[in-house]
Amino acid sequence: MAQVTGPDRVPVRRALISVSDKTGLAGFAARLVAAGVEIVSSGGTARYLQDHDLPVVAVSDVTGSPEILGGRVKTLHPRIHGGILADLGEATHREELERHGIEPFQLVVVDLYPFEEAVAAGAEPAEAIEKIDIGGPTLIRAAAKNHAWVGVVVDPGRYDEVATAVDDGGLTAELRRDLAAEAFFRTAAYDAAIVGWFERDTTIPPRLVLPLEQVAPLRYGENPHQEAALFSQWRREPWWRHAEQLQGKAMSFNNYADAEAAWRLVNDLPTIGAVVVKHMNPCGVAVGEELPAAFRAAWDGDPLSAFGGVVAVNRPLDERTAVELAAYFVEVVVCPAIDRRAAEILAGKTNLRVIVAPPPSGTDLDLRRLEDGFLVQQRDRLDGLGAGLPPGWEVRSSRRPDDRQLADLRFSWIVAARTRSNAVVIAVDGAAVGVGAGDQSRVGAAERAVRRAGPRAEGAVAASDAFLPFRDALDTLADAGVVALVEPGGSRRDGEVIEAADERGLVLVFTGRRHFLH
Repeated sequence: MAQVTGPDRVPVRRALISVSDKTGLAGFAARLVAAGVEIVSSGGTARYLQDHDLPVVAVSDVTGSPEILGGRVKTLHPRIHGGILADLGEATHREELERHGIEPFQLVVVDLYPFEEAVAAGAEPAEAIEKIDIGGPTLIRAAAKNHAWVGVVVDPGRYDEVATAVDDGGLTAELRRDLAAEAFFRTAAYDAAIVGWFERDTTIPPRLVLPLEQVAPLRYGENPHQEAALFSQWRREPWWRHAEQLQGKAMSFNNYADAEAAWRLVNDLPTIGAVVVKHMNPCGVAVGEELPAAFRAAWDGDPLSAFGGVVAVNRPLDERTAVELAAYFVEVVVCPAIDRRAAEILAGKTNLRVIVAPPPSGTDLDLRRLEDGFLVQQRDRLDGLGAGLPPGWEVRSSRRPDDRQLADLRFSWIVAARTRSNAVVIAVDGAAVGVGAGDQSRVGAAERAVRRAGPRAEGAVAASDAFLPFRDALDTLADAGVVALVEPGGSRRDGEVIEAADERGLVLVFTGRRHFLH
C-alpha cells in the first residue's frame, strides 16, 4: 500500500520547473542549483533559466521526444510522470524506475497558463481555449498526490520557504502536505474559472463552482462559542479586501456583516449621506448638503438603537464630522477617505475601528446558505432613481406629490430596499425618522416605524418594501400624520388601498417593483 506521509524529510536532488510567471524564479533556481539540485525544464522556462546562466536539462532530452502540437504536448510522458508519481516506499516502484531508466523528482514547480488573466483582458474564445492548461494541472496533481515523496510549488510566494528547506536537508512531511493542499486548491480554482467562462452568458449558471480562500481567522462568529473565519473568492477583489483599517481592534464576524450592510446602503444614496446600522438593519439614514449635518440627522433617527452601531459615510470623513462622531459609542466607521485632523480626533477612541474603503461593486451573485446548499440570485439593484418621478413609478392617488415629497419618497424607497423585510420606513427632509424592520406583518412594520418616528411622522412620507395586502398599514401611517406613501403595488386589494389613500388624503405611488430583503 502506498505510504501517506513518507519520510520526515525528502532531500531534493532533482526538480522539474515550468512556470508562466517568472517572478522570483531566477533567484529561487539559483539557490536550488547551489544546493546541488538538477533542474529539468522546457520551453520558455528553460530559455529563461539559461539566459540567467543556470544549468538546465531539457524535458525533450529526458523524454527523447520533441514538443508537439504547438506545445500542447511536452511533459505528458512516462519518463516525466513516472519520476513524479513513483512511491519510493514500494520496492516494485523502485524496480520499475530502474528497469526503465527513470530518475525520480523530489520537487515540482509549476504554475498554469494565465487563463484567468487572458479572459479578464477580453480574450477571444480561440485564444481563451489555448490558455487552458493541460500539462500543468496534470503535473501539479501528480506531485500533490505523491506528496509523500514529492514537494509541489504553485506560488512564487513559497519559493524562499522551500529553498530554505532544501538548504536545511530537505522538504519536511508537514511542508509537503501543506504544499499539496495548496496545489489541489489551485487546480480546483483554475477549473472553476474555466467552468465560469463556459457559462459566462448565463446570469444564474447551471453549475456554480466557488473557490474560497481564508483571508483571516476571526475570534468567533455571531456568538463566542462559534468558530469563524473570513473567506474571499479566489482572485476576486471585494471592497473589503482593499479596505484599510486605520485603527481599532480586529474586525469581528458581526462587524463585517454590519459594515457590508452599511457600506452598500450609503453608496446607494444619491448625494452626501450617512448611515447607522445595527444588526444589519439601518437605524439611521440621512442625506444633506454637508456631511456633518447628514451624520447628525442619521444618528438622531434612532439614537437608542444607534448606540454601538456601525457608521458609514459616502464622502471623505472631515474634522467636523469626526467631532460629531467622537461624541458617541460606535463600533466601526467606514468611509471612502479621511482627512488628517479627522484621523487625529478619532485616534483617541482606541476601540473604534476606522475603515477606509473603495465602493462596493454590486455585480456579484447573492448567496444564502441552506444545509449543504445555497439559494442563489442576482444581487438586488436600485436603478433609475434620479430626479423626478422614476421610470415605472405611477401616482395612483388623486393627490400628486410635490417636489419635496417626491425626493423623500425616492430616499425612503432606497432605505426600505436595504432594510430587512417586512420593512416600512418613514422619512422627512432626507432623513429616516422611523424604521420598522424585520416584522412578520406589514402592519406590524408600519406600527414599529410609527413608534420610532413619534411626532416626527407628522408631514413625513413612507415607503414599504412590498405591497400592502390590506389598508391597515396605510391607515396606521395616516393616523400618525404621514402624507405620502410609496409601495410596489400588485396586491389583490390595491383598489381598497388606493381608495383608502384618497379617503385619508395621502399621496400613493406604485413602483411596480418590490425589494424584499430576508
